[in-house]
Formats: sequence, structure tokens, C-alpha cells
Amino acid sequence: MAKGPTYVVPFKRRRMGKTRYKKRLALLKSNKPRLVIRKKNREVIAQVVDFGYDGDRVLLTVTGKVISKQFGWPSRKNMPTAYLIGLYIAKLAKQKGINDVVPDIGLHSPTKQSIVFGVMKGAIDGGLNMKMNMEISDERISGKHIAAYAKALKEKSPEEYKKRFSSYLNQKVDPEQIPDLFEQTVKKIKG
Repeated sequence: MAKGPTYVVPFKRRRMGKTRYKKRLALLKSNKPRLVIRKKNREVIAQVVDFGYDGDRVLLTVTGKVISKQFGWPSRKNMPTAYLIGLYIAKLAKQKGINDVVPDIGLHSPTKQSIVFGVMKGAIDGGLNMKMNMEISDERISGKHIAAYAKALKEKSPEEYKKRFSSYLNQKVDPEQIPDLFEQTVKKIKG
């Protein structure tokens, strides 16, 4: 007598590779809002999301575009941008009375020195309480590695320099001055 198939079809979002339900359940059991961090091709997005029975509620959203428009930061995707996004979302969350969050990196691999951890470090430095085990160097956070690369590339190959840093040069920003611009932007966000 046939008993039926032994194969169980996974949920649709699991099949599409969008949701890991075991990790989601573990995050939701904490009863704290989640700091959802997503890295896209053109920018970094950070959201504070709270669980609701009829669907998750997005409480706050900060993107690289917001940092560019409000604070004049030239990039939307690099490590200093990620830190600034974390710092700004922490400031907004504190204003709304949110102090504790759980980081949610989704399907991103927890790779050492990644942009996802840059957002988390910015949020922790901004005053949000969350656990993070990765250490990120201050040179990467402030953009000194970008400035050093720009300086070396400018001396070695000026054409490649203009090609690589065209977005900075179009905005009339010297890529070698990124650490100074970073410090000014941090003061604007904290101020």
C-alpha cells in the first residue's frame, strides 16, 4: 500500500534562497528588534525591524543614499559608508527609545572585515546594545586603505586612477582625503 512521497517541499522563500527559517526563529525568540543589514550592488541598507503577527514592521531605514544626501558623503557602498550608516541608525534608534537590537545579516557570510560588520561596529559605537565578536581595524573604518590605494594608483597609473575613482572625482572629492572627510562626517552625525 502506498503511503505517499517521502520528499517534503520547502517553503517558497527557502526554495528561492531568501530566508533561513531556523535562523529567523532564533532571532525572533529574543523579543528584541532586529538590525537588518543588507549589502546590495550599489549601496548598503540598514533597517530596524520589529516582529508583527501580520508581518514585520520596519521602524527605521538608513541607506547609503541617505548618508550621501544628508551629510555629503561621496560613496554609498564602502566600509566607511557602512560605519556611518551604523552610527546614524543608532542615533535614530536611540531617539525612538530603542536600545537593544539583535543583528540580522540574512544570507550574507560572516566574513572577517566585511561591510556587514562595519555597520554593526557603527551601531555599537553609536550606543546600541548588541553582541559582535568580529574586530575591525580603525584604518579600514576610516578609509585609510582607500586613501593609500588611491595615492599608490595615482603615482603608478593616472589613467586607471581616473577610471577607478571617477565617482569621487566627479563629485570634486579627492580620494586621498577620505579619512579627513570621514572624521568630519562622524562629527556631523554625532552633533
